Amino acid sequence: MNQPLAYVHPGAKIAKNVVIEPFATIHNNVVIGEGSWIGSNVTIMEGARIGKNCNIFPGAVISAVPQDLKYNEEETTAEIGDNTTIRECVTINKGTTDRMKTVVGKNCLIMAYSHIAHDCIVGDHCIFSNNSTLAGHITVGDYVVLAGMTAVHQFCSIGNHAFVTGGSLVRKDVPPFTKAAREPLSYVGINSVGLRRRGYTTEKIREIQHIYRILYQMNYNNSQAVEIIEAEMEATPERDEILQFIKDSQRGIMKGYFSKI
Repeated sequence: MNQPLAYVHPGAKIAKNVVIEPFATIHNNVVIGEGSWIGSNVTIMEGARIGKNCNIFPGAVISAVPQDLKYNEEETTAEIGDNTTIRECVTINKGTTDRMKTVVGKNCLIMAYSHIAHDCIVGDHCIFSNNSTLAGHITVGDYVVLAGMTAVHQFCSIGNHAFVTGGSLVRKDVPPFTKAAREPLSYVGINSVGLRRRGYTTEKIREIQHIYRILYQMNYNNSQAVEIIEAEMEATPERDEILQFIKDSQRGIMKGYFSKI
């Protein structure tokens, strides 16, 4: 249902039961799936791919050109998965030649004034609290929570089930299942509350805790810790995920405990 005061380009592909409120603007080469709601004063620009049952609140701008001087009008996309909510004044830029797309997964909640820059890949079931900011080329796993006013440096990675506390500056990679806090950003434990909510058993949580104890609390360097974990801990999906994340890290992982806050 399109309000007469909304503008929808004839080249946009809009499912029949999408609601578009007054003063929204939908550009050419846009796809919006069934059941989605587009609020007043939303701007959806060329290259946007919006899934089913999404809610996009007033003032959001989806698929604007990247804030990257190297961008040369190449045809790229900004993709939002099914059942994702984008709150007021969120900005999500489309990709560049690096990845050719920016992606926000399914069942995410991106709260007001957050920014997701070009070539970011965000997984499913993520929550970004108000004013969270991703620079370009960032990879975020599934079930990641960024508390308010978190800022993430370009090319960083954040692993599955990680929690980053409010006001954090993320300059290094955040491994899966962890809690990150303090300045500079440090490991402060595993995200046990989130893991329990998602059905992880006490035994599995203890296994993950032991892995990070070796990595962060026994005075080994990262290479030594990885060797010990591989040698002494039974191979499980969680163990292997943690080890692979560390091995793949380009910026290096965040530090361990600091003795003083």
